[in-house]
Amino acid sequence: MTFQSATGVTQAVANVSGAIPEHKFVSVIGPSGCGKSTLLDMVGGLLQPTQGTVSIDGETVTGPRRDTAMVFQEDSTLHWRSVLDNVAFGLEVKGVSKAERHDKARAMIELVGLRQFENHRPGQLSGGMKQRVAIARALAMEPRVLLMDEPFGALDQQTRQFVGRELLNIWEKTRNRVLFITHDIQEAVYLSDEVWVMSARPSVIKEIVKVDLPRPRPAGTHALPRFRELEDHLWELIKVEAEKTLGLGAQSA
Repeated sequence: MTFQSATGVTQAVANVSGAIPEHKFVSVIGPSGCGKSTLLDMVGGLLQPTQGTVSIDGETVTGPRRDTAMVFQEDSTLHWRSVLDNVAFGLEVKGVSKAERHDKARAMIELVGLRQFENHRPGQLSGGMKQRVAIARALAMEPRVLLMDEPFGALDQQTRQFVGRELLNIWEKTRNRVLFITHDIQEAVYLSDEVWVMSARPSVIKEIVKVDLPRPRPAGTHALPRFRELEDHLWELIKVEAEKTLGLGAQSA
């Protein structure tokens, strides 16, 4: 993916090739500015790649698709709607009847643990609860692929860990394909089946790391020796690329 500007051409993503297996959770990590969000936007059909293609189950992605849902870092709730009507919004756009979309929305609200808040407005919710509303709204669309761009980035660390555990519990029930962008290495290891490590821009996938930790993963997973090994390995990969981004490679050598 290249971008044209007044100052010239910037190549954000060079040559990325990968596949998300069915029912698998894949995280993408890399140094700041390496093109992680650009990659996600191409998969979601928000950007068309300059070269190459993206496909979902053999169908080329040419724009946003109804079988793909996205969750972003920013609060995307509609503040004038209740939780129920926020979660049902995508189904409403699709023309689903009110009774049916509310039934589906209530099932998703139950899944994310917000049943007692379905009549609340977003202004009455915490940041973590708003993100659970966004996840419920995405899941209500029954997507084949769930795309998540730093969905917990605006949350404090304690809330982030709690919502991350909730996401994993939800995913264990739904088993959508997930492509998850994060800067948090621990988060990537805890959630994922695979972690794609992107290089400095113009980016490639430097390494695909298989996370061979058993599922389901309780909170104590972070203390396992294998978890620490994977975390350390990913940190070393990221450190090299971050130094390139900051122009520290020669100094480090």
